[in-house]
Amino acid sequence: MRSYRCWRKVQETIRLYSSSSSSASSLLEFVNADFPSTIGIRGRREFARLLQLRASDDLLHYQNVVHGQIIVWGLELDTYLSNILINLYSRAGGMVYARKVFEKMPERNLVSWSTMVSACNHHGIYEESLVVFLEFWRTRKDSPNEYILSSFIQACSGLDGRGRWMVFQLQSFLVKSGFDRDVYVGTLLIDFYLKDGNIDYARLVFDALPEKSTVTWTTMISGCVKMGRSYVSLQLFYQLMEDNVVPDGYILSTVLSACSILPFLEGGKQIHAHILRYGLEMDASLMNVLIDSYVKCGRVIAAHKLFNGMPNKNIISWTTLLSGYKQNALHKEAMELFTSMSKFGLKPDMYACSSILTSCASLHALGFGTQVHAYTIKANLGNDSYVTNSLIDMYAKCDCLTDARKVFDIFAAADVVLFNAMIEGYSRLGTQWELHEALNIFRDMRFRLIRPSLLTFVSLLRASASLTSLGLSKQIHGLMFKYGLNLDIFAGSALIDVYSNCYCLKDSRLVFDEMKVKDLVIWNSMFAGYVQQSENEEALNLFLELQLSRERPDEFTFADMVTAAGNLASVQLGQEFHCQLLKRGLECNPYITNALLDMYAKCGSPEDAHKAFDSAASRDVVCWNSVISSYANHGEGKKALQMLEKMMSEGIEPNYITFVGVLSACSHAGLVEDGLKQFELMLRFGIEPETEHYVCMVSLLGRAGRLNKAKELIEKMPTKPAAIVWRSLLSGCAKAGQWIVYYAF
Repeated sequence: MRSYRCWRKVQETIRLYSSSSSSASSLLEFVNADFPSTIGIRGRREFARLLQLRASDDLLHYQNVVHGQIIVWGLELDTYLSNILINLYSRAGGMVYARKVFEKMPERNLVSWSTMVSACNHHGIYEESLVVFLEFWRTRKDSPNEYILSSFIQACSGLDGRGRWMVFQLQSFLVKSGFDRDVYVGTLLIDFYLKDGNIDYARLVFDALPEKSTVTWTTMISGCVKMGRSYVSLQLFYQLMEDNVVPDGYILSTVLSACSILPFLEGGKQIHAHILRYGLEMDASLMNVLIDSYVKCGRVIAAHKLFNGMPNKNIISWTTLLSGYKQNALHKEAMELFTSMSKFGLKPDMYACSSILTSCASLHALGFGTQVHAYTIKANLGNDSYVTNSLIDMYAKCDCLTDARKVFDIFAAADVVLFNAMIEGYSRLGTQWELHEALNIFRDMRFRLIRPSLLTFVSLLRASASLTSLGLSKQIHGLMFKYGLNLDIFAGSALIDVYSNCYCLKDSRLVFDEMKVKDLVIWNSMFAGYVQQSENEEALNLFLELQLSRERPDEFTFADMVTAAGNLASVQLGQEFHCQLLKRGLECNPYITNALLDMYAKCGSPEDAHKAFDSAASRDVVCWNSVISSYANHGEGKKALQMLEKMMSEGIEPNYITFVGVLSACSHAGLVEDGLKQFELMLRFGIEPETEHYVCMVSLLGRAGRLNKAKELIEKMPTKPAAIVWRSLLSGCAKAGQWIVYYAF
């Protein structure tokens, strides 16, 4: 009777505790009664209820109190209560207590083992989880169920590659016992194989599952995207739709990411339709991914319309569109959008500031960039490495390296990214002082024990190429080996360029031959090196090797080959390359047109040069200069002057090189008056005559016997005449006989 009254007190306390916010200590009011040592099944249920009342709050103290009373009442060896205690102690962070309860259990059932393995996984102690599972496997009395097998797979997944062989051993058991067809076990097995990088095994398990949950589809699709198999993830999505599975927001978001990576615009549009179909347009995170997909597929207008139609835009929405404008080189639109953010009461975060600073750098918008810099200081974003890197890049590209250096020096936690930004900024300007500063920054980087990246060395090689320092280039190359950095496309191309500029084509070729993976950029770098150093036969021989490879020549390749043919004065070879260009539809490129004009001019075929000029889709000033020089070199002064008139009539303004060609044409054709007119015209265009122009004019006047005029022109030169000017005058004097001694001295 007394026991009955005590249990009534327990039940009343539980009801009171369930409906109030009483503290755990209030539960001790009923324990002073003289309970019997054995309570029975009724007591087990009441204690289970007591334990689970505050389980969600993870109150370790409360669980200790109840656990103490369980021991007092003699139920500490009860398997049912022990399993609950292990689970709740684990969730409350008390793994020490969970272990003690587990170790004291005289009898462990399948739930006990499964709960302990899961508890270890929950706290990331996967080695202990495997030890518990292996002990279960060795002493098991019951057959494993899907829960303990799933926990074991999770533990193996947490050990990265170290758990691979255990899962492989378990695989045969799963197949024999049929657990490989269990959706829960199968999903975790798929996740394990994907994390292990074995997509083929994951696909085998996936295809073998008779039923697939939404989680299964999500795991397989997201795993394919993470492993770079975006196309496979799209195939799986279409299979999911054929199986009439309703995708959730996460699946649609993952597939949109795949469409962005490919990029696949039609796929993105289809996902957009599904979003509208399932009424998910209010999901801001999903709509942000859709905006990102559109901008990465180059559909910025569609992304902008979607953005404007969003009722619940957040900071990520703004940042995504801002980044999209930047990626598509719509920098002015990015600046307008950034300005609009403040009007809507939004405070740009580090990502928004980083994106807009990149746009400022591209537009050389120093004023706007300085305002953003002021905002980052006010918003306490100055300590963010992304923002700092963007600030340095912006100031460097606006030729304000002093300000860039100030930002760099203030930032305490400088990393390799910031050092690279400074080195790249100094290297890009190319003056002697800046190049030496780039090297000083690199020395400081090494002094701070910051490991350089390949990008560091690419910037240093650019500085070395500007200095044409072979010794420095070889030191940089040696350091790359010292740091164990394997050459990628950019570093390999930079090394080939720097050795070519330093007249060391043998070293360039060694780097080229050592590259395990050669793309067209590497081939073109080697072609350019050979052509620049007049090794035209070597360039042509290398072109034959290219044709035997998997790479296909582009317009830059053919431009170098056409130049090589011109240097060899081989019109037949040049015409062969011209035919290949026509077949591939590359002849419209201005870069190609200029190379063809130069080649035909060097081969003595001005008419072919003119034909190539007429067929050009677009003609820039370089193109006009080439055809004018072609006529000049072949003494066709009148045609050169006609081309100049036509050039100006089409709105193309002549430059310094244009008048070198025109004056040279007048000199070779003896067109004295025309030459004097063109010299005056050059001054009206605001082009100051240089040595080349004076040489042409002195030669023109000297050949015509107008030596006094030539002498006056030399005396009016703003700088001291170079030797070549005097040689031109003496050449004219030689034709005048009696004047030679007078003018020579």
